[in-house]
Amino acid sequence: MKTKKKLAAIQMASGPNVTANLLETERLVQEASEAGAGLVVLPESFAFKGKRDHEQLALREEPGGGKLQDFLARIASKYGIWLVGGTVPLMARAKDRMRAASLVFDDRGRQVGRYDKIHLFDVSVPGTNERYEESATIEPGDEVVVLDTPFGRLGVAVCYDLRFPELFRCMLEQDVELLAIPASFTAITGKAHWESLVRSRAIENLAFVVAAAQGGYHMDGRETHGHSMIVDPWGAILGEVARGPGCICCPLDRELQGKVRRSFPTIHHRRLKCHP
Repeated sequence: MKTKKKLAAIQMASGPNVTANLLETERLVQEASEAGAGLVVLPESFAFKGKRDHEQLALREEPGGGKLQDFLARIASKYGIWLVGGTVPLMARAKDRMRAASLVFDDRGRQVGRYDKIHLFDVSVPGTNERYEESATIEPGDEVVVLDTPFGRLGVAVCYDLRFPELFRCMLEQDVELLAIPASFTAITGKAHWESLVRSRAIENLAFVVAAAQGGYHMDGRETHGHSMIVDPWGAILGEVARGPGCICCPLDRELQGKVRRSFPTIHHRRLKCHP
C-alpha cells in the first residue's frame, strides 16, 4: 500500500468524560485518515479536561501500557497512520506529579517516541482572573526529541513550549524538518499570540508545523482558543480550524521545503549555536 503523505491536525473541545473524548478522537482520526493523512497530531489533553487540573492525576499510567496508551496504539495501527498522541498523563518521579507526555506511534501501532513537556504554564493571564500553575501537578521533562519518520525529521513540543524558540533551535541542531505541536492555548493568549508563534517557529526553522489545539468551552469554565493550523516552511497557513471539533488535512510538499531551504539558506547563515 502506498504511504499516505498528508499531514493532519485534530481539534477538540475535550471534557471530563474520557470515553466520550476517545470516541470523538477516533471519529476525527478516521476522518483524517480517509482524507489521506499519514501523520496525525492530536491536541494537548485530548482524553480529559476536567474542572480541576489535579483530576488528571487519577488518570496517570505507567509508561508502556494503559487505557490511553493502548487506545493510541490501536487507532494508529487500525488507520495505518503515524500518530502524535497529544499528551497523556504518565507516572512521574514525584508521587504527587505526572509527566505530560506526547507519545509518537508508527503506522503499526508501535511507540517510537516520547516527549515530556518541558516548559510549564505558571502564569496569570493579563486582563482576567485566570491563574494557571501547571507545576503543581506536572513534573517537567528535560529532553529535546527529534525522530526519523517517513515524513522527515519530526520534532515534538507542547503548548507553552511555543514561547521558547531556543527549544526549536536545539531541534534544528538535530536536523528537524517537521514540528508537531499539541496545544491548549487560552482564549486570551491565543488571540494575542497563537498564530504569530506558530508561524514564527515555521519561518525561523524553515519547517512544516502541525499545531493541533483545543478549541471551545470546558467544564472548568475556561475557554480555549482553537485555530489549529498547518503551516509551511515559508510561513503560509495551509489549513485552519477556527472553533470547535474538526480536522484539517494538507499535503506535505517536501520539494517546496527543499527549494526554500536552498534558495533562502537562513539555517546555514546562523552564527550562534544552541545546544540542549
